[in-house]
Amino acid sequence: MTSEQHPPAEGDSIIDEMREGGAADEVTPAAPADTDAAAMRDKWLRAEADLQNFRRRAARDLDDARRAAEERVLLELIDYLDDLERAIAAAKSSGADAMWVQGIELVAQRMRDGLARAGVDAVNPQGEPFDPRFHEALMQSPPAPGVAPGSVTHVERAGYRRGDRVLRAARVAVAAESQGAG
Repeated sequence: MTSEQHPPAEGDSIIDEMREGGAADEVTPAAPADTDAAAMRDKWLRAEADLQNFRRRAARDLDDARRAAEERVLLELIDYLDDLERAIAAAKSSGADAMWVQGIELVAQRMRDGLARAGVDAVNPQGEPFDPRFHEALMQSPPAPGVAPGSVTHVERAGYRRGDRVLRAARVAVAAESQGAG
């Protein structure tokens, strides 16, 4: 198509002049365009970094929420297991049918196995030094011979961990300082 077939569009004459070199001297220097491009690139890089940070934060928040939900369910299962263990102890002390007690013990064992598959371990701190991060002291007891003061002397309720996290602190009695020290 030639210009004879179609009337020249607005701005075509300027383009033709630039092609011929007539208006080339009037073009502004490239520096402002480079500055604008650098500023836009900087904005883009910052936006990209913000997006990556948001994605990481969202993934971390999602993992935290998932872990918290799992831990709530696991704690409930632990409470049910405690109830079963109390029922077993009561049934044994009251002389209940041995087959019935054995059936309840099997259910309790299946719950322990399920918790173990979920990475939950029971913690029995008997004889260990008291640590408030993992133990809840209910009382102090007189120190027994050979037991160091500040050690766990009795476990009232077992504690549970999942990996390095404490799901439930063990409730314990702690050996008191001997009366002669001081």
